[in-house]
Amino acid sequence: MAVLSKSKQLKKDLSLFNIYTIATGATIASGFFLLPGLAFSQAGPAMVLSYLIAAIPVIPALYSKAELCTAMPRAGGVYFFLDRSMGPWMGTIGGLGTWLVLMFKTAFGLIGIGAYLRLFLPQVEMLPLAIGFALVFGIINLFGAKKSGSLQSVLVVGLLLILSYFSVSGISEIDYQNFDGFLDEGFHSVFATAGLVYVSYVGLSKVASISEEVKNPIKNIPKAMFLAFGTALLIYVVGTVIMIGTVPAQSLQNSLTPVATAAKIFMGQSGVLIMSVAAIFAFFSVANAGILSASRYPLALSRDHLLPRFFGVFTKHKTPSNSIFVTVAFIIIILVLFNPVKIAKRAGSFQLLLFSLNSLAVIVMRESRIESYDPGFRSPLYPWMQIFGIVSPIWLIIEMGWMSSLFTVALFGLGTFWYFYYGRKRVVRNGAIYHIFARLGQQRTGGVESELRSILNKKGLRDDDPFDVLVARAKFLDIKTRLSFEELVERVSGFLSNKLDVESKELKQAFIRGTMVGATPMARNAALPHIRLAEIQHSELVMVRCKNPVFINIDNGFMGTNSGPEAIHAFFFLASPDRDPAQHLRILAQIARHIDDEKFIGNWLAAQSEPEIKELLLREDRYISLQLKPGSKTGTLIGLKIKEINLPEETLVAIIHRDGQIIVPKGHTVLKEQDRLTIISNSRAIRGLYDKFSAETI
Repeated sequence: MAVLSKSKQLKKDLSLFNIYTIATGATIASGFFLLPGLAFSQAGPAMVLSYLIAAIPVIPALYSKAELCTAMPRAGGVYFFLDRSMGPWMGTIGGLGTWLVLMFKTAFGLIGIGAYLRLFLPQVEMLPLAIGFALVFGIINLFGAKKSGSLQSVLVVGLLLILSYFSVSGISEIDYQNFDGFLDEGFHSVFATAGLVYVSYVGLSKVASISEEVKNPIKNIPKAMFLAFGTALLIYVVGTVIMIGTVPAQSLQNSLTPVATAAKIFMGQSGVLIMSVAAIFAFFSVANAGILSASRYPLALSRDHLLPRFFGVFTKHKTPSNSIFVTVAFIIIILVLFNPVKIAKRAGSFQLLLFSLNSLAVIVMRESRIESYDPGFRSPLYPWMQIFGIVSPIWLIIEMGWMSSLFTVALFGLGTFWYFYYGRKRVVRNGAIYHIFARLGQQRTGGVESELRSILNKKGLRDDDPFDVLVARAKFLDIKTRLSFEELVERVSGFLSNKLDVESKELKQAFIRGTMVGATPMARNAALPHIRLAEIQHSELVMVRCKNPVFINIDNGFMGTNSGPEAIHAFFFLASPDRDPAQHLRILAQIARHIDDEKFIGNWLAAQSEPEIKELLLREDRYISLQLKPGSKTGTLIGLKIKEINLPEETLVAIIHRDGQIIVPKGHTVLKEQDRLTIISNSRAIRGLYDKFSAETI
């Protein structure tokens, strides 16, 4: 499977705060400022329960999406997950359907802007206003996710401040007699209304479609989703209680401006103004986030040849311009030709189906046992969490009635038609589900596993991966004579045999066998022979520099290319325990990232010493080199034992360079004048050491 070139990749511009505000702003709009009036007309005061019930199936959906996002942080979100788990047919259905649903919801949000503005400008037509704002947000999105994310942050901070003021002012004004006859409409209405207001939470998952643009997605995406979920749930429950408790039933029923109606009662006309500003902020944010999120779906489908390449065109700001243009154009068409309010109500059923399929995708990916499926966040209570996440949305769809089910079937049919008419003949990819079939003796596809390895390469290491220690303590061989590949492997295997307590012959056979079957990554005159063995307890790395190149044939599955004989100057022999294949792949991927730098091999051949060689691979934010000099800041360390040095937690003196020799330090090792220490730790601790010893760092 082809790896995306850097020119086709989206920039990682979005921080945790950016994606929290995108998820929050995309959620607290129609669900709070428009839907309560419609929900009250169906369930009465019990609509509070509807909001709570609707939140329950969101939980497994969020857990599942968080797992999938941290394993596959790529544009397209649900499309990408369904495609890579269950194949391009399901991916096409999910991708096209979600694109349409997001456009319907964005149009619904634009109508919401008009509904609140007309409280003050009754003569203004909503349609031209909505179209104008669609164009404005489309233009903003052309300048990149960072600009959209910054705007989103401003809007959502303003929104949350105003909603806090609304909640504090309204709680004391609640008339609890308004809750009399709480369940008069019956439980069926409560559950049907839960299906209606379920769409109030789907904005939480919008970050999935932009996960490729998120900094540190492994940590930030789950945090953002669950922080936004907690924020939304609190606001919905408190807000709806205030609306029910302050607004007469006949005024709240079917109102399109329920928050402004409530604010007028206990805050006066100034309250209407304040809450209308909040509503406009909310709908601005949902329109902005909607266009940002929706435009990534045609991009993702285009990358996989399920839509024309036209949608994959990028601007200089690394934004998919044609995808944005077409998304905005369709939103305008929806505004002109359809009733976005009615369609948005139906669209919730398709979102429920997609949440169900996301939970199924987690089961498929885990049961496929693809080693490179490596989520940074794993959903708890597997598989029961996912089974509940599959069943509960289906139940809510049924409760919503036959019209919503029909809408879902129509979108399912549209995706099926497009796949068989256009996409099927253009893709040769199958999903991870075939890896499950392989265990039953049926078909297997390597495409998904290859692509997951590519994604793993881009994701980088985790904090607890022992990469820095492994490099710092690796054996380095500087070979200046001509050797064959087999002779080199024999020499390396002899060294590793003593370290790992494994027969040298077994190691040699494993390395050569892996190379012959195409399992050895290669790029830019460097090769990464690697093996995993059940009987070893820790990883070991041997680095070899060959001044005279070694010629070998390597089929490069990891890097995504095939190669004939090539001159290899750098070898990285990695042996790891069999129990953690994902960590083994992450270590390989980290080495591969260094190799991929066009300057790497030149620096490798020019390095004058082993420390210089190793520092080519160590991340600058994870290590520091200190020279111990009398009369300097580092001079205070001379004469101390390693165990006596006051170092930050999880910090390790990995190597001591002394008189041209390398010493592997132990706790009782005494430091001497002119020792050069290589210290590794987390990035925060290293920054602290740089500050403390800035004049003596090397």
